[in-house]
Amino acid sequence: MRVIITSWGHKFTMEVNVKEPVVEIKRKIEQVLGVPLASQTLAVCGWELIDGLDMEDYPIVTEGTTIDLTIKWTGFGTPLNLYHNSSGKIQITIKFSARQLPMEVDASETVRSLKEKIHIMDGTPIKRMSLFFCGIELDEDFRNLSEYGIHSFSEIVVFLKAMSRLRDEPTARRLSVVLQTSSSLLNAATIPLEVKDLSTVNELRQLLLSRKILPMDDYLFIHKQRIMRDNCSLRWHGVGDGDFLYVFKGTLCHSEC
Repeated sequence: MRVIITSWGHKFTMEVNVKEPVVEIKRKIEQVLGVPLASQTLAVCGWELIDGLDMEDYPIVTEGTTIDLTIKWTGFGTPLNLYHNSSGKIQITIKFSARQLPMEVDASETVRSLKEKIHIMDGTPIKRMSLFFCGIELDEDFRNLSEYGIHSFSEIVVFLKAMSRLRDEPTARRLSVVLQTSSSLLNAATIPLEVKDLSTVNELRQLLLSRKILPMDDYLFIHKQRIMRDNCSLRWHGVGDGDFLYVFKGTLCHSEC
């Protein structure tokens, strides 16, 4: 049966078996979202789903049921590290003109990666973002945050570019990628593909369906442990030649680029 997992204003569907343990559902979520089992709390209508029980122990969970995913938080409003406990993690604040967004990041990650996280959490188009720290623009996407002197409790200011300032996309390039399906889909097949880097994820999905590479269904695409967004191109996701794209059954609701 299909259930709907909701968290942070986002939701996606997931196939589960009534005899499947709750802890296995959490493992699937960890694989898709990168949230460790220990950080997850699942609940339906206020009832927590206990790791030692199976889904059939909860008769309230039926086809289409919404399961709330809560990420555990540490004290003082600091989010628990969602990936690994590491001294490289820093707490920063993303400031917009009328709101702000607390975020935990790696000091070693790039400006581009930070923009992607802002887009995923807030929906702000990456192409329109200009990020500033201490009056200096973070204008080189592939430089690390630490190279700009960003540290814990730093404030990153987001300005939005006018649409007229956006540059045209360069010419499309062809990519050789590898499609890797999950074990429950096509017996974990590995499929080489030639695609254009300006193709959107939705266009890739339609191509796979039209060629009958995948059976008709809803699919979730993953690249480098990040959920790919339907209306964004492979170039936008940073897909390179020879990269693997992982496919799972499911859907994700999100803002457009």
